[in-house]
Amino acid sequence: MTDIHIKIKEERTLVLVKPDGVKRGLVGEVVQRIERRGLKVVAMKMIQVGEGHIQNHLPKSDEWIERLGNKTLKTFTEYGIDPVEAQGTADPKEIGRMVKKSLVEYLTSGPVVAMVIQGIHAIDMVRKLAGNTLPVFAEMGTVRGDYSVDSPSVANIERRAIHNIMHASETPEEASNEISLWFAKDEIHAYKRAEEDIMF
Repeated sequence: MTDIHIKIKEERTLVLVKPDGVKRGLVGEVVQRIERRGLKVVAMKMIQVGEGHIQNHLPKSDEWIERLGNKTLKTFTEYGIDPVEAQGTADPKEIGRMVKKSLVEYLTSGPVVAMVIQGIHAIDMVRKLAGNTLPVFAEMGTVRGDYSVDSPSVANIERRAIHNIMHASETPEEASNEISLWFAKDEIHAYKRAEEDIMF
């Protein structure tokens, strides 16, 4: 087996079942969907983290903050909401900072279940299982499409994060950084699932 072959078959991603998912008893549902897809859980723990940990988990760049703000402004435009009336400003960076603050509050509001998932195209597969980050646009059959009805417009007006059950890393670089933040190397395990030779 070549290095690239091994890399594809053993790709890893971080999954968080967020406080709303934990409180709603959806941890088992998330794990079941991941495992039924042929992916494996190689690390898992329940943990309540503080603000510093979440600040390290979230991107820090001004571009990311502005992107958050612009996504919020786009939602306001689509639903005919005046951003100044709803948020007190129309500046994307200022709104982005508000959104980030709400994300930190949300992710520290209760315990999360953190997992490292491994398998073929684990990053893309888990994001496909999770569905669109905005539950209103998530397809039925995905975790968010089946279990969340939260709306970005309502969340923005209420100045809180969208309750969308789970987080999944978006890129290999993000996955690597997030896994090293949430897990020590000795917390990640290696084993072979019984059906691996049959499935791939």
